[in-house]
Amino acid sequence: MLARTTTVAFEGLEARPVDVQCAVTPGLPGFSVVGLPDKAVSEAKDRIRTALSELGIALPSKKVTINLSPADLPKEGAHFDLPIALSLLAALEIVPAGSVARAVSLGEMSLDGALVAVTGALPAAMTAASLDADLYCPEACGPEAAWVGAASVYAAPSLKVLIDHLTGNNPLPEARRGHVPAAPDGPCLRDVRGQGRAKRALEIAAAGRHHLFMVGPPGAGKSMLAARLPGLLPPLSAMESLETSMIHSLAGTLDEGGILHARPFQEPHHTASVAAIAGGGKRAGPGQISLAHHGILFMDEFPEFPRAVLETLRQPIETGEVVIARANAHVRYPCRFLLVAAANPCRCGMLFDAERACTRAPVCGEDYIGKISGPLMDRFDLRLEVPAVEVSDLSLPASGETSATVAARVAAAREVQAARYDGMAGVTVNADIAGDALMEVAAPDAEGRAMLLQAVERFNLSARGYHRVIKVARTIADLDGAETVRRPHVAEALSYRLVASG
Repeated sequence: MLARTTTVAFEGLEARPVDVQCAVTPGLPGFSVVGLPDKAVSEAKDRIRTALSELGIALPSKKVTINLSPADLPKEGAHFDLPIALSLLAALEIVPAGSVARAVSLGEMSLDGALVAVTGALPAAMTAASLDADLYCPEACGPEAAWVGAASVYAAPSLKVLIDHLTGNNPLPEARRGHVPAAPDGPCLRDVRGQGRAKRALEIAAAGRHHLFMVGPPGAGKSMLAARLPGLLPPLSAMESLETSMIHSLAGTLDEGGILHARPFQEPHHTASVAAIAGGGKRAGPGQISLAHHGILFMDEFPEFPRAVLETLRQPIETGEVVIARANAHVRYPCRFLLVAAANPCRCGMLFDAERACTRAPVCGEDYIGKISGPLMDRFDLRLEVPAVEVSDLSLPASGETSATVAARVAAAREVQAARYDGMAGVTVNADIAGDALMEVAAPDAEGRAMLLQAVERFNLSARGYHRVIKVARTIADLDGAETVRRPHVAEALSYRLVASG
């Protein structure tokens, strides 16, 4: 007796189909799983045998062999329990083999037959849709998987309920999409006292997805400003929402039945490891930079992060993806994020206060900020000093524009960029444009070009710095509603590029 079904193995964001074949043949009684299974997959036979016994189903005194194909693809995770159980039930002719063969399934099984939620239901549903197959999964995964829409999802609380569905005794309804509550209003930009230049930098960063570096004394409001950046960004588009949610599904961070509509805001602690930031671990899972995909990665106390962690950021910032290479895994995750970094000017933070600075000033500041390599600092489009706020200003009433007002301008600038780059693969905002296309859409006028060339010669800007100034100037022009990048736009872009960072 031979039966088969399909499940998935995760390679980065991709859920690769795995053919689960079950053969029940004469021979010495036994239950074996082959096809490069890890420990969790190999243990599935014990969970399944006990669960079937609880349902009153006894395995025959024959040899049961489960083959997971392709055999050279590593199989990891307890989500193989359900497909192995279904293929076995089909081989024993307890459920229709045809129904099982035309389905994709995943789920962990308890000893009593209950189905336990697993990560990756959303990418698995995408694979099921591409195969024109149904998806069987635990009840808790159904509302999440149903968001794909192109696949019929049947979510069962237990193996017994799924058996009744497959045999037609008690068909399950299709799972419905989970309810996503409206995101609460975040903190408002108007709450920040003073810091007009920093607020302007946030607006430019949000409009063009430009990386931002802030340096200032403790208590100046750097973290407060960063916390208000999500409120300036437009909501995720349908495609961005699905792609970002798939990453969070693999990481197991999605709320039950939910899907992301607000842009993610990740703020790792400075003690985080390379694997935590870039991704990795036993299953080569996504890290903070991938969880921040289409959102914000805020790294406070930036120089305090280990040097290896900081240098790991360099390539993902440029390419928008991270490659995790391990002995048994080589996976890619998208990570097109907006990096916001904040730092004190020195270890004690009092470099700018002559009365309170330590005796090593200003050398201590140079050493502290010097922990950030030149190539990494060169990747920040916007750099600014955030001065301390006067105590007298703290008692003043809130003033300035609200986050909603600034967000409206950002949304208008993003719409202009979306129309400009329509049809260009991988380009949605000004930060993405490169090469000849950059000069076609963002070339400054004659006066702006002359100013930029002067700055290049005087301040020895790198080629990367030259192009990033042009990108920022294009964003400033978009916020200004201007068709052409003019001298004032270039001047403002240069003012953020040439700020001393130490």
